[in-house]
Amino acid sequence: MRATLFLLTLPLLGLVLSTNARAADACAGSSRFLVGAGMADITGPAAEVGMMGYAQLAQQTSGIHQRLRSRAFVIASPCNGRRVAFVSADLGMVFEAVRRQVVERLRARFGDLYSEDNVLLSATHTHSGPGGYSHHTLYNLTTFGFVPQNFEAIVNGIVSSIARAHARLGEGTLRIASGDLVGASRNRSPQAYLLNPASERARYSSDVDTRMTLVRLSRPDGSDIGLINWFAVHATSMGNTHHFISGDNKGLASSLFEKTHDAGDTFVAAFAQSNEGDVTPNILGGTNGGGADDFEDTELSARRQYDFATRLWAQATTPLTGGVDYRHTFVKMDAVDVAPGFTDGQPRHTCPAAIGLSMIAGAEDGPGYGVEGASCAAIHDIWSQFTCSLTTTPCQAEKPIVLEMGSMLPHPWSPDVMPFQLVTIGQLALVAVPFELTTMAGRRLRDTVKARLAPTGITDVVIAGLSNDYAGYVATREEYARQDYEGASTHFGPWTLGAIQQTFDGLAASLAQGHAVPPGPTPTDLRYVQVALQPGVVFDDKLLWVDFGDVVSDARASYSRGDTVSVTFWGGHPKNDLHQEGTFLRVQRKGSLGAWVDVADDSDWETRYLWQRENCVPTLGCSHVTVEWRIPQDTPPGTYRILHEGDWKSGWDGRVRPYFGASRPFTVR
Repeated sequence: MRATLFLLTLPLLGLVLSTNARAADACAGSSRFLVGAGMADITGPAAEVGMMGYAQLAQQTSGIHQRLRSRAFVIASPCNGRRVAFVSADLGMVFEAVRRQVVERLRARFGDLYSEDNVLLSATHTHSGPGGYSHHTLYNLTTFGFVPQNFEAIVNGIVSSIARAHARLGEGTLRIASGDLVGASRNRSPQAYLLNPASERARYSSDVDTRMTLVRLSRPDGSDIGLINWFAVHATSMGNTHHFISGDNKGLASSLFEKTHDAGDTFVAAFAQSNEGDVTPNILGGTNGGGADDFEDTELSARRQYDFATRLWAQATTPLTGGVDYRHTFVKMDAVDVAPGFTDGQPRHTCPAAIGLSMIAGAEDGPGYGVEGASCAAIHDIWSQFTCSLTTTPCQAEKPIVLEMGSMLPHPWSPDVMPFQLVTIGQLALVAVPFELTTMAGRRLRDTVKARLAPTGITDVVIAGLSNDYAGYVATREEYARQDYEGASTHFGPWTLGAIQQTFDGLAASLAQGHAVPPGPTPTDLRYVQVALQPGVVFDDKLLWVDFGDVVSDARASYSRGDTVSVTFWGGHPKNDLHQEGTFLRVQRKGSLGAWVDVADDSDWETRYLWQRENCVPTLGCSHVTVEWRIPQDTPPGTYRILHEGDWKSGWDGRVRPYFGASRPFTVR
């Protein structure tokens, strides 16, 4: 049986009203929730691992500008006994491999409290993190295979963040606010957007979604727990020539908000992702975000989001009332029969996963090779026409196929069975999609869900993008025809959006009626067929007359605020120990009693940790580590120093040993 019959009958398959659904009336008007928030480090290897996002072989990690975090929130409803764990993680994508392992470890710790039904893992879509954490070949090509060390760092951090949120569960209130943030985003495929019907475009004032929705979480005594906001914009302020690990604009915005509350990791601010498929932060076009370089671009984008979230935070007075509920199912996305009500009026179907020629060209904020808009109709030379006729299929229509991942053997190179999840918290609905939806695709999906759930009291519908797994983009049928980057990256063909709308229409109807839904097909577990081609650290070396941690080039005697301090050390490879929940550097100030006090580490925006291989004689295993500190304008005058903490691996016994080094003391005027 193809997937359509399954999807169209979702509401009919749940014949018995669940106990939780019967409790819905008891939740009406209730603003009582149990709420907890937690945060954990998910920073992977800071050297010699391909980065996830731009698919550039040359873009490998070589340092840290800001550590990556998993920000988790557990929200439970006493009135119906249901709970959800929402995570926003500083990752390019969340993959099924990660989600499966997270759920397995949560189940081992908490029993049946957490499952794939009520755990929602969303990525911020930073393009500046290490890759190699998928179990599907397509996403591990630029990392030369699976990277177990990065996978473990991500899974361990996400589980830790959820466990911390669980441990902090207590009485809380949720208040919501929303508004339009204008001037922080731009449509990077405006010509494709213009192919959508004029009557549809006339409903909106912009070709990007400017809406930011924010939920403020507080205790009954008025103390604050944190916030979650959703705003659609790519985390591509950092370009594809950078090698520093960074949370990009959303990671920085989160950090800025958390620092204003100065509560350690107990106050958690998640700047989560939405339908950002065709939305760039580079508002001046191309890779230009308005700053002097990508670091300034990132800061400008982050501050726009932070400033607007601060306004919404103050305006968040409307309580979320009602219970918590959710529905989840898996769908084989390459075999969906899409009903006429979700297409052009004709029965349609999805296709085996494939990417088109324009995907190689990249988007304007991450250019690759060639140009966008390479549809079969747009290709004019004879050879290209011949190639297109050979490689496209009737199902994929205008797409000149360069790689058909869904037909690879023995396993597809990208996922074919995809998770779909719908969560309601009071009058807020979260539509968790494992794709990057374009602006108009997201609008259509929100309309579909809201039409079903509005009678139940749902007033706000948010797309939670890049959630639970990942299989490329989703463009509207009209946008797909142009075959810009987003259309060429819509894996399952021109009717993918219709299939998604159909699926969520069924989930929403089942939720509204209190019916259960079938789980759907189980994704193939590929953990035991992974290939890791990257070697580990063989050994670390140095010149005979120096020690690890010795200074190569030291700080000056004094600096002014706004200057940058730079110190280089003899170092070891950062793969020896990721220093998860720790740091590779410390900026310290000398206190009045002579003790050194930390003022910054490698999670702070004003610091940079750079690793470089130093091919010293007679071996090739030497490393230099450079620590930079851009002195903030509000830094108190005093005496400071730079510390580097690392680990080196012996070539004799294979043991890894810690080391540290310190700069000379210097004054800040």
